[in-house]
Amino acid sequence: MTHDDRTAHAIRLLLDARATGARLPELPAGARPLTAGDAYRIQDGVVRELGPIVAWKVGAKSPESEPTCAPIITASLHPSPASFAPGAFALNGIEAELAFTFAQDLPPRARAYDARDIVDAIASVHPVIEVVESRYVDPQRVDALSQLADCVSHGALVVGPGIALPPGFDVGEQVVELDIAGERAVSDRNSNTAGDPFRLLAWLANHAAARCGGLRHGDVVTTGSWTGLKIAPQGASVRACFPGIGEARINAT
Repeated sequence: MTHDDRTAHAIRLLLDARATGARLPELPAGARPLTAGDAYRIQDGVVRELGPIVAWKVGAKSPESEPTCAPIITASLHPSPASFAPGAFALNGIEAELAFTFAQDLPPRARAYDARDIVDAIASVHPVIEVVESRYVDPQRVDALSQLADCVSHGALVVGPGIALPPGFDVGEQVVELDIAGERAVSDRNSNTAGDPFRLLAWLANHAAARCGGLRHGDVVTTGSWTGLKIAPQGASVRACFPGIGEARINAT
């Protein structure tokens, strides 16, 4: 099987899983990505069928580790408050995150983007809820590159109202609160394992510039979990609050 055949096979399997809801135990060996580049090419093939891209997710396991990312399509982006039919998601994973939008395009250029460029380009910061979903039966039992190929287990992004980036915004002092079904699930401070969100945004700006022509004015970019993965009961209400910034909600159904 050629490299292109492997990629095409993975794309077909992941698209079929999305269309039918029949989740995969794993990608077969003949379709499994062998490099991050393979995984991103599979993402691109899936998104070409489902797009357009209006948002991105980016994250990292630690402040020093290499970030990973995935595009988010129009159908997956929802203003807060959002409602989803019971059973819309198999996993019902919930994460509270901060997302950012840009006041200008960030196209390819000779000099790499850095965190200072990113801060200057930010239009707004938003509280968001990422609904974690997977095309695999148990994503924790699937290799990391296969998870990356599946858009890093993205299901939906619920975006709360944004504000201008507060002067002197200090991620180390930012608090997060997550309520599920009316009960406090998380209350924490500076709890995104990736650390500085501007490092992630600069990495993504350079990655997207090489991959697809760059980030665009108005793109929403969410920057990783502040709460870890929490599982919500089917139909439960969810509230993610970042004091001083705002909140995002999923209504009970």
